[in-house]
Amino acid sequence: MIGCIIQARTGSERLPKKILKKLDEKTVLDYVIEQTKHSKKIEKTIVATTNLAEDNIIEEFCEKRKIICFRGSINDLLDRHYQCAKKYSFDPIVRVTSDNPIVDPEIIDLAIKKYEEKKFDMVTTCNKRSYPYGISVEVFSFLALQESWKKSKLLSEREHVVLYIQNKKNNFRIFNLINPKDLTHINCTIDNEADFKLVQKVVSNIKQRPILMKHLVELFENDPQLLEINKNSDPYEGHKLSFKKDSILK
Repeated sequence: MIGCIIQARTGSERLPKKILKKLDEKTVLDYVIEQTKHSKKIEKTIVATTNLAEDNIIEEFCEKRKIICFRGSINDLLDRHYQCAKKYSFDPIVRVTSDNPIVDPEIIDLAIKKYEEKKFDMVTTCNKRSYPYGISVEVFSFLALQESWKKSKLLSEREHVVLYIQNKKNNFRIFNLINPKDLTHINCTIDNEADFKLVQKVVSNIKQRPILMKHLVELFENDPQLLEINKNSDPYEGHKLSFKKDSILK
C-alpha cells in the first residue's frame, strides 16, 4: 500500500504549536492533510505524532477529521516512521512534514510515479534542491526504511528520517527530481513567525485549491516583494541543530 506519513508535533522550539495555528479558517495541519488528499496515488494518510501528553490535542484533531493518528517516539522519528509503516503495511512510504502546508500533490504523484519504475530505493526533491522549500517530498521503500532503522546510530539520523538513506556511503539507489527552473528562492516551510506570515499571505492571495507550485510561481512573479517577509529564514536550521548535537555526543 502506498502510504503517506505526516510527521507532526506541537512542541516546536522556534514556533510552538505552529501546526495548529490558523492560516485562515483552517490550521496549518488542515492544509497539509488536504493538500495530500489531492494526490491520485496515495492510498492512505496517517498523522504520526509523539506519545507526549501535550500531543493529545493532535490525536483529538485527527479524530474530529476521521484521520488515523499514530503515536510514537518524540525524538526518534526514524523509529516513529518505521513502527507506523510496519503497522499499516506501507510500501512505499511517502513522507511529508507538517510544517509544509503547501506541499504539491502533483509533485507527490510525480515522485511516486518515478519510484514505481522500480529502479530506486528513494525518490526525493531534497538531495539537490530546485523546487521551492516547502514543496518537499520523499518516497522510499519499506526495506530502505527498515535498514535505516536497524543501522542508524547518530542522533541526527534518528531525528531526520532519511539522512541514513541519503548518505552516499550506504549505497542506496536514489533519484532526485529536478525542476527545470531553480525555485529555491521561494521558502514556504513554516519554521518561525516570518514564515507563518508569508504562508498566510499565500493562502489569502491564491484562491485555487489545491495550491500548486505553478500558483506559487505566478504569485511571486506578480508580487516579488512578498519574498522579503521571510528572506532571513534558514530552512536548514533544524538539521544544523541536530548535527551540533552529534558533535557534542562524539
